[in-house]
Amino acid sequence: MKKFSFLLLLTGLVPLLSACKSKPDYFSYVSELRSDLFTASEEEFSLTVACISREYPYNSDGIKAPLSDIVEITLEGDADEYSVYILGEEHMGGEMSFRNTRGDFYFSQGVKSFPEGSVTLRVEWEDTSREIVATSVKTENTLSPEEALDCALNNEKATLERMSQSGSFEGEFYVRLLRRDKNYYYVGIVDTNGKMISLLLDSESGELLARHE
Repeated sequence: MKKFSFLLLLTGLVPLLSACKSKPDYFSYVSELRSDLFTASEEEFSLTVACISREYPYNSDGIKAPLSDIVEITLEGDADEYSVYILGEEHMGGEMSFRNTRGDFYFSQGVKSFPEGSVTLRVEWEDTSREIVATSVKTENTLSPEEALDCALNNEKATLERMSQSGSFEGEFYVRLLRRDKNYYYVGIVDTNGKMISLLLDSESGELLARHE
């Protein structure tokens, strides 16, 4: 009788255990994350500081590689050359490169940690030097990158099922905070064939605004 009761107990636990089976940690498959943006504008120039964690080597192959943290600084101005330095960080900064394809100046460097809230920079051009404070575009209502990814994937359940084999997920994600007229999140879903689905989300509600495949 005891053996029969035990078997009944096990039988009852099977559906419960199946229901409790946790879903994959999809955020662990993010191979590029732009977690914050800092912006500043003066009469002579405007700049953006981006905090990025990116895989190396960088390849849209649906396979995540180890991430490196970097700061990317872009600047738009009319001078021929610019240098930029993040104050308070030793050896952080240098001469910027001009990008013909985008018409802006660019600098990037690896970091051990990202700034929070605001960052003070010194911009040098010609015989001029200017200190400026760039502030984060995020507000108290901005979703976290983890929340943004969850919102995106709630709209792509069929895609996730297609990319899941034998109980494991085969793919990678890009999650990027964007700033245009307001804040947005871009989420890219990449499978192992290099096929990408691009989603644009409202940064506060998580509403899906656009989808491209």
